[in-house]
Amino acid sequence: LFCDYKKSLMNRLTQLETQFVPEATAQKDTLSITDNRTGKQYELPITDGAINATALSGIKSPTGAVTRSFDPAYMNTVNCISKISFINGEKGILEYRGYPIEQLAEKSNFLETAFLVIWGELPTEKQLKTFNKKIMRNSKYHHGLEQFIKAFRHDAHPMGMMSSLIACMSSFYPESNPAYVGANIYKEKKERNKHIYRVLGCAPAIAAACYRHRVGKPIIPPNEELGYVENFLYMMDAEQTDLSYKPHPKITKALDILFILHAEHELNCSTAAIRHMASSQSDVYTSLAGAISALYGPRHGGANEAVLRMLEQIGTVDNIPQFVQDVKDRKKVLMGFGHRVYKNYDPRAKIVKNIAEEVFEIVGKEPLVDIAMELERIALTDEYFIKRKLYPNVDFYSGVIYKALGIPTEMFTILFTLPRIAGWLAHWYEFLDDPHNKIVRPRQIYKGYTKRNYDEMTQRAKKVDEDLDYAVAATDARREAAMAHTKALKKEAKKKAKELAKQ
Repeated sequence: LFCDYKKSLMNRLTQLETQFVPEATAQKDTLSITDNRTGKQYELPITDGAINATALSGIKSPTGAVTRSFDPAYMNTVNCISKISFINGEKGILEYRGYPIEQLAEKSNFLETAFLVIWGELPTEKQLKTFNKKIMRNSKYHHGLEQFIKAFRHDAHPMGMMSSLIACMSSFYPESNPAYVGANIYKEKKERNKHIYRVLGCAPAIAAACYRHRVGKPIIPPNEELGYVENFLYMMDAEQTDLSYKPHPKITKALDILFILHAEHELNCSTAAIRHMASSQSDVYTSLAGAISALYGPRHGGANEAVLRMLEQIGTVDNIPQFVQDVKDRKKVLMGFGHRVYKNYDPRAKIVKNIAEEVFEIVGKEPLVDIAMELERIALTDEYFIKRKLYPNVDFYSGVIYKALGIPTEMFTILFTLPRIAGWLAHWYEFLDDPHNKIVRPRQIYKGYTKRNYDEMTQRAKKVDEDLDYAVAATDARREAAMAHTKALKKEAKKKAKELAKQ
């Protein structure tokens, strides 16, 4: 009897166990959501590891309000499907169209890389020759830009000049402006390519002219017989009396590699900006000007300029411990370390560090390098920086190289802009063919006043705590005194006129 009972009990336990084991189900590429506000359940499809944010609009509150995703800095928002570049921030990987950046820096040149980034494949020998020829044939900018360049103050920042001059180009080519001729103008690949050749071709000449204007030297026209980067250095450094000047080949090669490293970097701030601009069907020049303006900021392209200013402020290696402590105490900002994407050593930084050594062999070692190397040593060994994954990025050493080459600090971001134009044009080109090409129009969460009635002036209380007092500038003291005197005379004359009228 005991055996029968034991057998029956075991069967019953097996049945109970089976009831609580979930049935094996086929894996689905979906996300199941239970809305605890309503108890409703939703199943959203997952494609390429992402859900479509507009699918959230189907999830509504008990009052019918639409659910939205809040991501103000696009920390986890996919804006497009792209085939241009790939980044794995955890492993420190950067690839252009599938080619590792290390291979391109070693074996390619900038114009070949630009061709790859824009059109997706490496060119044949014939294609590269033709591409080079078309770019260099467009190396002169429109003569109408000259007067704009000379109209800038001598101390105007080159990036402000560059942004303005590229935007100005749209007014010289109205036949290619969607605002004049309609949005379909860019559907033709031939039309797009015309602007690619033009912008890539003349951008170095514009940049060099900005530099020459700033240092008070006459503008040097381009030399089509030189290479792309070589021609840029020629326009920056040649004198009118130089009949056979050619830049140093090793310096040209170093800058060419730096151009490759800066050509493209996925959907960063400035690249997102040109896609944003293009979504409204702005012309390519205005769109590029928007990207340049975004790159201008010290959080983005201006970081290499900020790195150098930081190193100059530190002054000596002896001051580094105090500076590092100030960084930990959040009194100072450490520029050139850390990256929104890379949580490992920036792969470009390793290459730039090697280039730095080659440049120093030619022009001498930049004194700030000792400070830079000590900062790098601390960042790679100090637990504070390791924990926060603050590794040197590409801006850290590129600024030191430019300084060693005698390039003014204000020009650093220009040397970021020139190669990045290739990446911007690639994204502009890709966006025009994107089936999801719609005008960018983010949503907001409104937390301001609800409807309220207009208050008459006599019924208003002071609610805005802003300093609106008018203070007379020292340079305006004489003018203000004269105006006050004139006002007093008019007031006195008006008073006398009233008295006479009464008599």
